[in-house]
Amino acid sequence: MYLQRRNRILRATPAIRSLVAESALSPNDFIAPLFIDEGNNVAYEIPSMPNYYRYSIDLTIKEVKLLWNLGIKSVLLFVKAKDETKDNTGKEAWNPDGLMQRTIKAIKDAVPEMLVMTDVALDPYSIYGHDGIVKDGEIVNDETVEALVKMSVSHAQAGADFVAPSDMMDGRIGAIREALEHEGFTKTGIMSYSAKYASCFYGPFRDALDSAPGFGDKKTYQMDYANRKEAIRETLMDIAEGADIVMIKPAMAYLDIIREIKNTVDVPVSAYHVSGEYAMIKAAAKMGWLNEDKAILESLGSIKRAGADLIATYFAKDAVKLLNK
Repeated sequence: MYLQRRNRILRATPAIRSLVAESALSPNDFIAPLFIDEGNNVAYEIPSMPNYYRYSIDLTIKEVKLLWNLGIKSVLLFVKAKDETKDNTGKEAWNPDGLMQRTIKAIKDAVPEMLVMTDVALDPYSIYGHDGIVKDGEIVNDETVEALVKMSVSHAQAGADFVAPSDMMDGRIGAIREALEHEGFTKTGIMSYSAKYASCFYGPFRDALDSAPGFGDKKTYQMDYANRKEAIRETLMDIAEGADIVMIKPAMAYLDIIREIKNTVDVPVSAYHVSGEYAMIKAAAKMGWLNEDKAILESLGSIKRAGADLIATYFAKDAVKLLNK
């Protein structure tokens, strides 16, 4: 049988497959999300996220050192606020002695080279569990943006390298950039959650931080999963307002959006491999329905292939260990 082209030649051995691979994962691709709690020597395993923990600051430092030694160069911080600090203003979010601010300082003191990114949204601090200030049952935009600006400046003052607004309020990137410039934080970056969808895949995350909305849902500010063009429009607006990195969230269910954004913009594109996506792989592996190690690398590889330059994933540590085998 004569064939002018035999495609299988380029798949014949591991050596040729690695040589012609169009994309490849490395530790440089990963952002490791970390959950922080008050106390000392606290390691609370999140029930819906097996083998993932909410750590006190002292154990967070140990984890950060481990991540750095593995070659992971960035962490994204989320804190669990005490109930008594929650209200409808979010003022604990910019407390200079707050849990986030103390964690930033501790990490930068312990591992100065680690790139510290911080979540900017009010839901951990809200009595309503929403990402913004509530008035008459509505999440109000402009007053929320004012609070997010204070929060971002506070994180920069504590030493954050990047602030990561995840709230999806209109105009917040421009307002944050203006405030950072005005306060002299010209080296502080913004990683904007530019296309964050109202997704069912966030459930375990809300379990981790006790931040589920107390009423309604988040569909008036997070995006409708039916929409694609809206994601491009939102992302371009954030870049125009000063975003240095843009993010799509979730990742695996939105690979088409990652590719659309990658094809459109000229800034780095990140994607968030979210808690529900992590939990699904863990649950299926526990049942023996798939190979966990292979599923980790294949899922992260799909996100990279779709166009993500950076991937925030709860599998960051596991993935690096697998890549180093």
